Amino acid sequence: MGIPVLIMGFSGSGKSTSMRNFGKNEIALVNVNSKPLPFRTHFTNTINSDNYADITAFIKRQTTKIIVIDDSQYLMLNEFMRRSQEKGYQKYTDIGKNFWELIRLTEHLPPDVVVYFFQHVETGEDGRLKAKTVGKLLDNQINVEGMFTIVLKTLVVDGKYLFATQTDGTDTCKSPYGMFDSMQIPNDLKSVDNVIRSYYGFTEGEKCTQCGNEILPTKQKTIQEIVDGSTKTYGKKMCWACVMQEFKRRKEAENSAVEGVSGSTCQEST
Repeated sequence: MGIPVLIMGFSGSGKSTSMRNFGKNEIALVNVNSKPLPFRTHFTNTINSDNYADITAFIKRQTTKIIVIDDSQYLMLNEFMRRSQEKGYQKYTDIGKNFWELIRLTEHLPPDVVVYFFQHVETGEDGRLKAKTVGKLLDNQINVEGMFTIVLKTLVVDGKYLFATQTDGTDTCKSPYGMFDSMQIPNDLKSVDNVIRSYYGFTEGEKCTQCGNEILPTKQKTIQEIVDGSTKTYGKKMCWACVMQEFKRRKEAENSAVEGVSGSTCQEST
């Protein structure tokens, strides 16, 4: 059984941009509205379609382990607009069923395949931000977030693009216990994918040579940035907690050395 992951956020908050660090052959992309990507990489394995049958066939024939559907709410919206002249509630039932079946398709994929659904957000009746659908009638039929174990939200804080990994009470974000160390992490889907695969045992995660724990992203740093920085500065791969401890230890040693030199100089002058 594959893993569906929901990435939700406002337009322009970094959903599509989060794919920027993948290589051109690393993901299979379903580009629902055939929109240009906001970075230079052109993924070779792409389908531009909002047709469920074509998308299902595309997903089933993939050998890549990463599939992205961007933006998935337009599957519902486009179908709704095409059927806007229809009377009655049957169209809502069909729209909900089609989207529900697409998410359920992940159950028939290999266990190490992760399917990312990018979706816009809206404010629900309880005042919290939720995945956008096409109205209350559809929400009564399908609870989008309820079909996902991992729901991340894009956000921008002081000009920095991030993912929220857990809810702060104003949204429907969630992730498994211990998957992420921080409530907010850098907006980098490749780093997120690495964490998910390590958490579920699909790949071996980066381990800290100091404490032996897995290296996880922080609010400011991705896994790769932490690994590269610690290796360059301290000559070994370290988690962020150990980096901070080592930085503090060396700073204290430097201060002690300065105080020692200062004390010796004072004695000589007397």
